[in-house]
Amino acid sequence: MRLGARERMLLTFTFFSMFFGAGNLIFPPCLGAQAGSRTAPATVGFIISAVGLPVLGVMAVSAAGGFERLANRVSPGFAQGLGVAIMLTIGPCFAIPRTATTSFEMAVVPFAGETPTWIAQLAYSFVFFAVAFALSRHPEKLSKVLGRFMGPLLLVMIAVLFVACVLGFQGEAAAPMGDYSDGQLARGFLDGYQTMDLLAALYFGIVISANARQMGIASDAQVRRETGYAGLGTGVLLIVIYSALSFVGVVSGSLVAIDPKSDTGATVLTNLTGAMFGPFGTAFLGAVFVIACLNVCTGLICTCSSYFQSRFPTVAGHHIGYRVWTVVFTIFSFIVSNAGLSAIITVSVPVLSALYPIAIVLVALSLAHNVFSVRFPRVYFWTVLFTGVAAGLRCIASLAVVFGVSIPWLDTALSWLPFSQFTLGWVVPALVGLVIGMADGLLRRR
Repeated sequence: MRLGARERMLLTFTFFSMFFGAGNLIFPPCLGAQAGSRTAPATVGFIISAVGLPVLGVMAVSAAGGFERLANRVSPGFAQGLGVAIMLTIGPCFAIPRTATTSFEMAVVPFAGETPTWIAQLAYSFVFFAVAFALSRHPEKLSKVLGRFMGPLLLVMIAVLFVACVLGFQGEAAAPMGDYSDGQLARGFLDGYQTMDLLAALYFGIVISANARQMGIASDAQVRRETGYAGLGTGVLLIVIYSALSFVGVVSGSLVAIDPKSDTGATVLTNLTGAMFGPFGTAFLGAVFVIACLNVCTGLICTCSSYFQSRFPTVAGHHIGYRVWTVVFTIFSFIVSNAGLSAIITVSVPVLSALYPIAIVLVALSLAHNVFSVRFPRVYFWTVLFTGVAAGLRCIASLAVVFGVSIPWLDTALSWLPFSQFTLGWVVPALVGLVIGMADGLLRRR
């Protein structure tokens, strides 16, 4: 059996809605505002990591039968450790607080006036997380109403902004600045990590497969095929949207210059709507972001709480239920959110640069499993080990810089790795691990 055009379209939009949230709106405009005349190669790099990798991730997890089975090919302990790290990253450490800070910068900052930013943010985030916590008790009510409404509204908003930019853009793209002064392709690839979609895809793959089976697909081969079609359709949608938003950023940057050290994609969008549509456009955009971010925040709190309840039902001999985990994650996210959007993004970059390489090699080995990896099962362990060491050391060095500390010997050692100037120093260690894994497998056969 094969799905018809209507079913495939439904599966595609289900796939798309799982990936695209309000947070995905802020990175391409920031890219365009900074890259300026070099936006094209920067967007290509961004699309490779923000679209290509997540789609491949879903296909890899679907083929493996779920994230746990895929990660268990390394070891059970690794599977649990990586699962917790991913959940904390797409949950209370970065993604959940980012929903509050993004919506705050879009909806409140343009109208805050002389009110101290930290006071306004504290008050807003308290109300935001109080509402999210209340909704997390019954998240299905929010998703059923707003989930179907906000997706189309966000797409319409993007279309309106893009058309307005095409018709109204008469200037010239600004010169590249900030992180995009040079190496735009590599920087775009690295900033694609910020969507965190590859990490989320490691859990989404099994959901997409389940949807395909509910539509009547029985064979594993056909499930993978339909997942591939849905992934291709989703990839096309995301490529179009990210390209349009990057152009929006170019136009915004030509109208109002930004500070690449402190301004974010939220600033870029509010600058544009303020210049083109006035206060009403800014207020409308802010309202859309608040509702969309609230929806995403609620879903993430529920997801993380459910995961930790199943993995850690008892802590220090005490039973910890779903409700307690929601309290913990809500309070923790509230505290982190008040660091500000720029700070959250700055700290998340090194962490994501450690997790993404591991996820990339897992996906690559899984996609090659039937023709290669199954013959050398030890390549999972050794490749992930060498990748993790290189990426982890890079994470430590980058975090040290963020917090104003220098580790000269580590910086020097990492600079010796090929492609380290592009933050891809993990590639050669991964290949070394691959070779060792193959040799290990051959020796074990004797």
